[in-house]
Amino acid sequence: MRIVIAGGHGQIALRLERLLSAAGHEPAGLIRNPEQANDLRAAGAEPVVLDLESASVEMVAAVLQGADAAVFAAGAGPGSGTARKDTVDRAAAVLFADAAERAGVRRYLVVSSMGADATHKGDEVFDAYLRAKGAADDSVRAREGLDWTILRPGMLTNDAGTGLVRLGASTGRGPIPRDDVAAVLAELLETPATAGLTLEVISGSIPVSVAVKDMAGN
Repeated sequence: MRIVIAGGHGQIALRLERLLSAAGHEPAGLIRNPEQANDLRAAGAEPVVLDLESASVEMVAAVLQGADAAVFAAGAGPGSGTARKDTVDRAAAVLFADAAERAGVRRYLVVSSMGADATHKGDEVFDAYLRAKGAADDSVRAREGLDWTILRPGMLTNDAGTGLVRLGASTGRGPIPRDDVAAVLAELLETPATAGLTLEVISGSIPVSVAVKDMAGN
């Protein structure tokens, strides 16, 4: 499969690119900074320089043309203010979904956040982030042209992955290594019957492949 990943230099995205490449797929990652291209190549991914904050839907659709799946893993990141939570975490996610529909790419995965909710209250930057992610998720879920799956991880860590997770519509809060989030995303891409599901994931006791298969078609 050719899989285009928005936010291709992100910590989860780089891990996912390595997994996909090792499995024989062809990942491509969207990056804003051309200096990051070699990191993507080292992960086995094709770097594509494109800024989702300034690109048109036509430009993004051109990159997605012929892809088998799209993964939105971009984020404004720590240190960014309220404004970029909206332009990246919401608007760029909507643009990427618009472009996927235009390019005819049905399989669409979103890396969201536990607690994402468009109606979330609060004035802190993290509150704005949860609203932006929630609004983006709502936009994706309303689309009949996408076979979407939304993944909402718990607290992300850089601990080594265990390959053991708890995956479900509601898991309760908890940590999860980025390694294991990437592994779940890779498994979801191989499991189209998980389309239409919004799933939370934290560390647990069930192997990733089993956990995803258990969710398929639910």
